[in-house]
Amino acid sequence: MSELIGQIVQVLKEQVVQDTVVPRNIRRAAEQAIERLLDESVEPKVRAADAIAILEEISEDPNMPLHTRTIIWEVLGALEQVE
Repeated sequence: MSELIGQIVQVLKEQVVQDTVVPRNIRRAAEQAIERLLDESVEPKVRAADAIAILEEISEDPNMPLHTRTIIWEVLGALEQVE
């Protein structure tokens, strides 16, 4: 696993999945994105694209706290840099 993907997974786990203020559906989507990122049977660029699709879908959820939306946007930017 690349260092960048590892950092992204850590941010999603610590700042989204474990944050009880974040609605359950958003935490679930973050968990799905983490699962895709950790799937070593697929090349990193494809894993990143799958995670981007999942996170973009929830990024406009009106129930998402602002601090979480900012984190999701930062993660999306980092995922776009995965090679």
